Amino acid sequence: MTTVTHDDYTIAWICTLPLEAAAARSMLDSTHSPLPIPSTDSNAYQLGELNGHYVVIASLPNGIYGKVSAATVVSRMRSTFPQLQYGLMVGIGGGVPSKSHDIRLGDVVVSKPAGKHNGVIQYDYGKAIQGGQFEATGTLNKPPQVLLTHMGQLKAKQMTEGEDVFSHIVDETLIQNPNMQERFSPPDQHTDLLFHSSYHHIAGEGTCEHCDKEKLYKRQPRKTRTPQIHYGLIASGDQVIKDSETRDRLAQQYGILCFEMEAAGLMDELPTLVIRGICDYCDSHKQKQWQGYAALAAAAYTKLLLSAIPIGRMDINLKSKKTRHWMVSLARNPMFVGRQDKIAKLEELITMQDGPRKIAITGLGGVGKTQVALELAHRIRDQDKECSVFWIPCTSYIIIEQMFLQIAQILGLRDVNPAEVKEQVKSYLDSERAGKWLLILDNADNAEMWLTGSHTAPPLEDFLPESGQGRILFTSRNRKLAMRLAPFNTIPIPDIDEETAAKILEKILGHKDLLRDPTTSATLLEQLSFLPLAIAQASAYILENSIDLSTYLSLLQEQEQDAVELLSEDFRDPGRYKDIQNPVITTWLISFKQIQQQDQLAADYLSFMACIDPRNITQSLLPQPASRKEKVDALGLLNAYSFTNSQDMDINMHRLVHIATRNWLRKNALFSHWVQRVADHMQNIFPDNHHTKRGLWREYLPHALALVQEDEFVVQENNYLNLTRKVADCLASDGRYQEAEVLYKKLMTINQEKAGAKHPSSLSSMNNLASTFWNQGRWNEAEKLFVQVMETSKTVLGAEHPDTLSSINSLALTYRDQGRWNEAEKLFVQVMETRKTVLGAEHPNTLTSMSSLASTYRNQGRWNEAEKLEVQVMETRKTVLGAEHPDTLSSINSLALTYQNQGRWNEAEKLVVQVMETRKTMLGAEHPDSLISMASLAYTWKSQGKIRNALTLMKQCSHLRNQVLGPSHPDSRSASRTFIGWFGAAIFPPFSWTKDNLLE
Repeated sequence: MTTVTHDDYTIAWICTLPLEAAAARSMLDSTHSPLPIPSTDSNAYQLGELNGHYVVIASLPNGIYGKVSAATVVSRMRSTFPQLQYGLMVGIGGGVPSKSHDIRLGDVVVSKPAGKHNGVIQYDYGKAIQGGQFEATGTLNKPPQVLLTHMGQLKAKQMTEGEDVFSHIVDETLIQNPNMQERFSPPDQHTDLLFHSSYHHIAGEGTCEHCDKEKLYKRQPRKTRTPQIHYGLIASGDQVIKDSETRDRLAQQYGILCFEMEAAGLMDELPTLVIRGICDYCDSHKQKQWQGYAALAAAAYTKLLLSAIPIGRMDINLKSKKTRHWMVSLARNPMFVGRQDKIAKLEELITMQDGPRKIAITGLGGVGKTQVALELAHRIRDQDKECSVFWIPCTSYIIIEQMFLQIAQILGLRDVNPAEVKEQVKSYLDSERAGKWLLILDNADNAEMWLTGSHTAPPLEDFLPESGQGRILFTSRNRKLAMRLAPFNTIPIPDIDEETAAKILEKILGHKDLLRDPTTSATLLEQLSFLPLAIAQASAYILENSIDLSTYLSLLQEQEQDAVELLSEDFRDPGRYKDIQNPVITTWLISFKQIQQQDQLAADYLSFMACIDPRNITQSLLPQPASRKEKVDALGLLNAYSFTNSQDMDINMHRLVHIATRNWLRKNALFSHWVQRVADHMQNIFPDNHHTKRGLWREYLPHALALVQEDEFVVQENNYLNLTRKVADCLASDGRYQEAEVLYKKLMTINQEKAGAKHPSSLSSMNNLASTFWNQGRWNEAEKLFVQVMETSKTVLGAEHPDTLSSINSLALTYRDQGRWNEAEKLFVQVMETRKTVLGAEHPNTLTSMSSLASTYRNQGRWNEAEKLEVQVMETRKTVLGAEHPDTLSSINSLALTYQNQGRWNEAEKLVVQVMETRKTMLGAEHPDSLISMASLAYTWKSQGKIRNALTLMKQCSHLRNQVLGPSHPDSRSASRTFIGWFGAAIFPPFSWTKDNLLE
């Protein structure tokens, strides 16, 4: 055996316990002398031969169990023995008896793919779902095909020829190794005790001698003592299952036959078959006397299996030495579309002579950065036969370490020290012999890992090779980090356009009948924000559940929680890593945590914005830190992760990120807390409805409305009545009466419950609600409330109190608008005279009474009295309030109406145009007051014979009123009737409308 080298060993036999290793050694046909082991490999090995196979037996460190320990051992084995083809995890485990599987102590369970699982399921890695159930997410690699094939043949042979060979191996081993007989011989069958799931072991007892034997399951004795072999699903996790009820629940959910603790750490490291001898039933009862025999039985089955597999040792000397290497774990995506301009740009930079050595592509998680890099890697491979390509997923430090070890192995580096492997790979790639290479570092998101490091590990930036023959490509969600790693060579990957999104959806679905409705497809893609990962996830759900696009779309739009559940659904995606969950919402969780670690203010801003409308967030709305730089840095970090994008002074938050952030806050029981923090801040900064603050309140209103509609706000809305009132006042001032009505009703109810119906706050809310009815033309409802407010105010506040006078004035307006002139005039005169006495002749409220009285005169045809009052009010308001104040504009408009009624068209037109233009500038073209001016000007033009101009303006006014006020509003109906009437008159003009008038 002098010619044997590390490369001759092809099978890894992994044990957890010393007794398992002893059983494994007893199965070898011969043992080999130890080989030199690198100083960095702390594993202990037993080398040997079994049926011609060269086997490496390794145990986990004594007392250090679990999947992480197992993964570490195998990683070292693969580095030291580079030609290992597959692994065998052999030892003891806990069995799960059932009606379909009569598992008993000493039996053997062998992992075999079942359902959607590949033989081993990691039962403690997944998500909680409705009903207290637990759903495992993701799958582990399945055992090697060669083992599955011969395992099936062995199973068939056992069925036809019996199990005497298996029993013979056990008996012969015990005879040849007499020192093993005491520890490894089969115990008496009467010690195989299976208790009812609900019956637990007596605390403090070392054995089950005093346990209630009446609680045992009644099982028929077996005809033979030969252990039976069971094939099926083995569950692996970091916790020992010692609870029979948990055992049964998980077993029933997944069809599990056995529980153990290490296999989940191996399956993705090295293709592995798991073989477990049953030594207990995963319950609280003690069965330790079965451990030795169970370990021996598992080892015996392993020997039997290897005896059936032909020898296929690789001739190392015949291996071809390639000049280039390919280490990319992800297959090329056959459904990749779009991004051609980005890939072309990357190809140009990478292949450019003396081009940049480091390049980064950045973008939101799920936007497709990995797919762009993957497509680029395959194109480089196709086009450049000399360029090696290495791919490292940077999802954790341990994975990066493992990938560097693999690169070292592929490169054929000798005497590799795992602690120094990154430096060794760097030195090699920096050398001339490395040739051309491309190193892709995917998911380089963690700034601390790359730039700062820790007390145990230096920053990864220190290990980046600098060769002029090589290029490094990073993908990162963090644009700030990308700029540090590849200064001035970052390429952003934005959201895809609608056309590319449609192509992705079509390719993934593959069913043209699902895409027969282009409107539904377009709406769905818009709801998914054209995000490739979201499209892939939606497609997987649609196909898996056999539903159409409209059904999925209705679920997505129905409620936010439905959207959260859909976007949290895990799905298989061959283009993404197996150890990373795929759902859109889960994808961003790591980014949330990184933002928290890097900048708490950025995390606070993210939480703040989750409670308001995600669009057009003005920066002045956010809480202001002590330093302006703190704010710039915080918002810059959110931009860097593509969670937000800033335009001028406004911020827009990605729609799906907004949903994900809200879900994250709710899962961490923080959403209600943040709603309160935002409400406290909003109550302090939200402006009143003074006309000079109109621009500010219009910026804040969408966000205040989103806040006050949250269920978490409604629970504590009594603490924020001032905010609710200001929001309602601003809505009313903007002519959004129906929205204001909802809030005023709420305020009225709350105030009446808290302070009583006669309290000034209740009367104020009632008056405001009545005003919204009045502004909507709902005269009867308005009158009823105004009368109630007026009578109560007289009693509670007194007849001359300003609030009482205001309610009388409002009631008079209601009479006026119903044509009840005498009643209106009487009240207007009463209010005007009282206000003159109490408030003064120039007080705004006095002027309002005078203007109202003037309108009553005008409607009664008393033009001179109306004009006199209106001119007086207009001039006083210009002096006291300013020429552009809404009240001043209202008086100018009233005076114009008086001129119209007297046929003084030129004077009226001049005033109406002045008011309309000013209102458009200050209030917007769609504001009800602007529309009043527009209708007034149209009427003036029509009266002057300017028919075409009048019709065009009246049509525009009618259209806008239908949009803003709704088609049923009196003003909308009036505008529509007026336009139709004028249009009919224009087609069939009276004698006074000449041809020249119509053609003007």
